[in-house]
Amino acid sequence: MSSKAIAIIPARGGSKRILKKNIKKLLGKPMIGYTIEAAFKSGIFDKIVVSTDCPEIAEISSGLGAEVPFLRAKNIADNTTPVSVATLDALDRIDPNKDKYNFVCQLMANCPMRDETDIISSYEKLITTGTQSQISVSGYGWLKPNWAVKINKDQTFDHVFPLEINERSQDTESLYCPNGTIWWSSTATLRKYKSFFHNKTTVHKIPLLHSIDIDELEDFEIAKILLGMKNE
Repeated sequence: MSSKAIAIIPARGGSKRILKKNIKKLLGKPMIGYTIEAAFKSGIFDKIVVSTDCPEIAEISSGLGAEVPFLRAKNIADNTTPVSVATLDALDRIDPNKDKYNFVCQLMANCPMRDETDIISSYEKLITTGTQSQISVSGYGWLKPNWAVKINKDQTFDHVFPLEINERSQDTESLYCPNGTIWWSSTATLRKYKSFFHNKTTVHKIPLLHSIDIDELEDFEIAKILLGMKNE
């Protein structure tokens, strides 16, 4: 394992759908605590940093052992700025000479189901394949995106994939969705493209139940149930 890997956890304070989402208590622990704990347990990272614009998130994250050496500028903590911009900003602040870290891992604070084994397996794949950018994906579980429909104003619908509507579920092609669980890049590649997405980006599959991305209260309740079962 390389000692030159940095974990950056973006966690802005202005969540709209769930107030103070990233520090909302989930089974007695601030949500961001699950991500910080998984990063430490993986044993991979030389530094674990939280990028936030919120003093309260900064204080809680520091108390959980992460480093919060600065507060993120407001102009990159809004609803429209790509999260990779915040990650790159943190990387450049911490390593302005561009010589400390070979790899950067972006771990979203609202993905509490991912654990250290997921981080380790994703890093091992990154290293063994020699890829320069790798994002996490998961399947859709019992839902079949191949049968997706768009609902019209009159409540009729159109099939997104009309050629697949008559296929049996076991015959449809497997589709995957990117999630915010574990995104890797070489630091040079992230600086070059300013994004984790480019024509050389590869994927790493994460189990669906480890990939819950909490944006709605319904997601939060599902995570609460699953974590409760995991801790039994």
